[in-house]
Amino acid sequence: MLDPTDREDKAKRVRVLFVCMGNICRSPTAEAVFKQLAQCSGLGDRIHSDSAGTHDYHIGEPPDDRAQQAARRRGYDLSALRARQIRREDFTEFDYVLAMDGHNLQLLARSCPAEHRGKLTLLMQFSAEQPGRDVPDPYYGGPQGFEQVLDMLEDAAQGLLRRIRESLG
Repeated sequence: MLDPTDREDKAKRVRVLFVCMGNICRSPTAEAVFKQLAQCSGLGDRIHSDSAGTHDYHIGEPPDDRAQQAARRRGYDLSALRARQIRREDFTEFDYVLAMDGHNLQLLARSCPAEHRGKLTLLMQFSAEQPGRDVPDPYYGGPQGFEQVLDMLEDAAQGLLRRIRESLG
């Protein structure tokens, strides 16, 4: 049996899922950036984050080497992360389901039960500098694309953390 304080702590925990197409570039980077930001802010024990892809292209694979290298230069470690595809139960389990771009947001909306559609939005809705913009997929570009993605994700993660902090009181 759960102690009432354990139940209270679980009720206050916020769960965030970052979603891109293959879960090897943008969404695992967003997960790592946000996880570290939450930890550094003292909210690491109250926020759970994960990432997934709308497609099954890379299930079980680590993040793209270029994403890992760019992240490592900024102090983020993606090495333990492995790609997975979004599951139906994710819509129930997570409080925020954040797409990296409009195309993946549309794919999520098609498979999301109606009662959970309010959890879906673009991650960049939380950006102070570029609200509502798509996070571009750097997969087919050069190293600068991964740096641009990191800039965008760091900005949006700050805004998301502010929103969650406000909701936690």
